[in-house]
Amino acid sequence: MITSSSNANIKYVINLQKKAKARKQEQCFVVEGVRMTLEAPVDLVKVVYVSTSFKEKNRKEYEQVQQVFGRKKVLVEEVTDSIMESMSDTKTPQGILAVVAMPQYGLVDILEGRDNPLVIVLDDLQDPGNLGTILRTGEGAGISGVVMSKNTVDIYNPKVIRSTMGSLYRVPFVYVEDLVTALAQMHSLKFRSYAMHLQGEKYYDAMDFTGPTAILIGNEGNGLSDAVANAASEYVKIPMEGQVESLNAAVSAAIMMYEVSRQRRSK
Repeated sequence: MITSSSNANIKYVINLQKKAKARKQEQCFVVEGVRMTLEAPVDLVKVVYVSTSFKEKNRKEYEQVQQVFGRKKVLVEEVTDSIMESMSDTKTPQGILAVVAMPQYGLVDILEGRDNPLVIVLDDLQDPGNLGTILRTGEGAGISGVVMSKNTVDIYNPKVIRSTMGSLYRVPFVYVEDLVTALAQMHSLKFRSYAMHLQGEKYYDAMDFTGPTAILIGNEGNGLSDAVANAASEYVKIPMEGQVESLNAAVSAAIMMYEVSRQRRSK
C-alpha cells in the first residue's frame, strides 16, 4: 500500500491530471470512478489505484476490479484515503482511478471506418463540458467520429472525460493540423459538409443528410473561422424564436446529429 504523497507514481498521476503537456508527452490519461475504470479497454489500462475505504466498503466492486484486470495482470494498487484525495480531480472521489494509454486513431479511420459516415467537425471548441457532451450525444446518435482543430480543448481534460460518461472509449476522434485540408479530404470521399452559421439561408431540417455528412461546429464565442466556414459545402441554421441569436455548441450539435439520424432511419 502506498502511504506517501512523495511516491513517484503518485506524483506521476497528479501530473497527468493537471497538465495537458504531461498527458501528451506520456500518451496517457487518468479516469476516475468505478464505471469509467471498468469500461476502459483493458489492454490500454496501465495501473488501477483504489483507496483503503473503497476496498473495505465496496467489496463487490473491488472484487470485480481484481477479476477484470487480474486476467491481464494489470496492477491494482491500494493507497490511503488521503493519497487518493490528492490524486483525484473531484471534490468527492469515489476511491478508484486508473491510468490509461491514449487510443490511437487516424483521420482515415474516421472517414472510411463505416458505410455512410457522419462526422462532427469542431473548430477551436473550448468548453470541456461541450466537448464531452458532444462525444456522449454523438455515440447515441451513431456518429462515425469527431475531427477537431489543433486548438480545440484537450479531450483528455478530466472535465471532458467525466462528461463523456464512457463514450471517450467508443467514439473515434482525431486532432488535425488544418481543418480546411481535412475538409478537402472529406469532399474527395463524397462528403457534404454543413457549417452551422448565422448567415445560413436554409434551415437544417430542409437539408438531405442521407449521404456521407460532416457537421461543422465553431468556437463558443466566435463561431467558425472564416477559412473553415468558407470550405463548407453549405451554410445551415437552426430556427430561432424570441431574441436568441444562437444556441450552445453542444445543443446545436445534438440537434444536427439527431436530425441526420432521423433522416437515415426514415430512408
